[in-house]
Amino acid sequence: MKYSYAGALGRTMALSLSSSRSLFFTSSKSLSPLNSTFSCFPIRQISSLFLLYPSKNNSCTRNKLLRCRNSFSTHVSVAADEHTNSDDKIVLPTNESSHGLLRIRHTDRIISRNLPLVREEVSRDEAQRRIMAINEPYKIEILESIQEEPITIYHIGNEWWDLCAGPHVETTGKINKKAVELESVAGAYWRGDVKKPMLQRIYGTAWENEDQLKAYLHFKEEAKRRDHRRIGQDLDLFSIQDEAGGGLVFWHPKGAIIRHIIEDTWKKIHMERGYDLLYTPHVAKADLWKISGHLDFYKENMFDQMEIEEELFQLRPMNCPYHVLIYKRQLHSYRDFPIRVAELGTVYRYELSGALHGLFRVRGFTQDDAHIFCLEDQIKDEIRGVLDLTEEILQQFGFDKYEVNLSTRPEKAVGDDEIWEKATSALKDALEDKGWSYQIDDGGGAFYGPKIDLKIEDALGRKWQCSTIQVDFNLPQRFDITYVDSNQERKRPIMIHRAVLGSLERFFGVLIENYAGDFPLWLSPIQARVLPVTDAQLQYCNEVGKKLKASGIRVEVCSGERLPKLIRNAEKQKIPLMAVVGPKEVETQTITVRSRFAGELGNMSIDEFIRRTKTASESRTFL
Repeated sequence: MKYSYAGALGRTMALSLSSSRSLFFTSSKSLSPLNSTFSCFPIRQISSLFLLYPSKNNSCTRNKLLRCRNSFSTHVSVAADEHTNSDDKIVLPTNESSHGLLRIRHTDRIISRNLPLVREEVSRDEAQRRIMAINEPYKIEILESIQEEPITIYHIGNEWWDLCAGPHVETTGKINKKAVELESVAGAYWRGDVKKPMLQRIYGTAWENEDQLKAYLHFKEEAKRRDHRRIGQDLDLFSIQDEAGGGLVFWHPKGAIIRHIIEDTWKKIHMERGYDLLYTPHVAKADLWKISGHLDFYKENMFDQMEIEEELFQLRPMNCPYHVLIYKRQLHSYRDFPIRVAELGTVYRYELSGALHGLFRVRGFTQDDAHIFCLEDQIKDEIRGVLDLTEEILQQFGFDKYEVNLSTRPEKAVGDDEIWEKATSALKDALEDKGWSYQIDDGGGAFYGPKIDLKIEDALGRKWQCSTIQVDFNLPQRFDITYVDSNQERKRPIMIHRAVLGSLERFFGVLIENYAGDFPLWLSPIQARVLPVTDAQLQYCNEVGKKLKASGIRVEVCSGERLPKLIRNAEKQKIPLMAVVGPKEVETQTITVRSRFAGELGNMSIDEFIRRTKTASESRTFL
């Protein structure tokens, strides 16, 4: 069963074999965290695979790839269907190491037969009749989720048909045998819901030519090497433990150090730019979320309520209402604006277990949340200030390439036309004043106001949604917040939501994958290791370690192994600096320094090492 959804690369696809035994196929296996539930089951997207190729902006190439992938998924369905009706064996691996075995015997033969792919339009009733005739309940669910009319069906010759939005190549022969790959097999709950049946999903990919496939496979291997879940375990940065529950992150000491650095950097810049820091509760009365509208529009993403002394309380899914309550505690004058408040606030959102993915999709996370209360004529300047702040923070962590989108008023929205037009114009003016190019997502704004979304580009060219700036006309109205203007009249202020990093957990995952765990000196949880040649130098090593710690350098002393093993262990743990101590270093009260990034730095005094290390850390450079 197959239906396609227009995603980041065009359309991603999924299919199942039968009602009793199901097979899923996606056009490309996930290399990024953009895990979403589309239509009836979880489909994973890649955000920027086309960055590998010069033709990334070529709509003709994109369309060809789209047709190839749609058609390849369809003919894999035929091959699987033939398998169930024959005595031939289907060979699939049980894990990634068996990758080379993955092949359905009939796929090449179907390509060689050059079967035509024919599009047919049918009524919804006719589609339902055909599906019920072959007893496919999952396809009925897919049909029910399709909103468009007419319903389209694609046939491969006279042998097989299925629901699909298309497009396809004209014949199977136009699929390049050497440019397709079946990659792996995995179990997946129907629609990502653990209460529903476990089905089988097959991942595969299709390209125009063999060179593109090889480039993609290389890209995939590099992404696998950078997987934050593996690196997080290897470097002992974080864990998600079954005993506590899925989607709940444990920050280990080394990961916590990096989080501390991120938070300190974030707080320092915000305070310099006129923000007041807040801390607010993790729970509130359920009535608060009724006023804010979350219980009406966001309930499916919220945890169940808890009863305390005959009152219902709710874990917070967002921080916004708390900041509104703080604003509302006192009467404000127009002279008070702008008012900027910021919080690293932990929120809790219900996610299906099948959608959870390392640090990228969790159930508890800390947002770098801020809200600005301002006048209408202050919107542009405040947005420009947020853009400058966003750039400053992201560049601190090595991100200087962005994709910017401006989303405008949707069909259903609150607020009159005049304020929407004024707010949207202010966002445009701020972006143009900043000199950033942007794309307009017409009608893609939130119901409560226009917004700017910013995606950062990592070392592999993948794009990650992090920063967002949203003008809100809704919450000020729901909470009836006001200020006194120059005529002593009550007016309603403008509220701006904004986040730079998105969430600390997700941003940490992006950082890990961007650097492949090889963090720069200033960000590394352990900046230096002191290594004795023999245990005879251990006492001096401990003295060196104490002096470095007292100077603010994150250091540890390691011993108990031969020096080559100690050096190898430090390399595996991606420690930026190693200070080796032998008899000569003890005698001269020095250390011999080796940099992970610059190689051998030679012998130097402890004071010189401290000076050079601190200078490099403060300037965000390597030693």
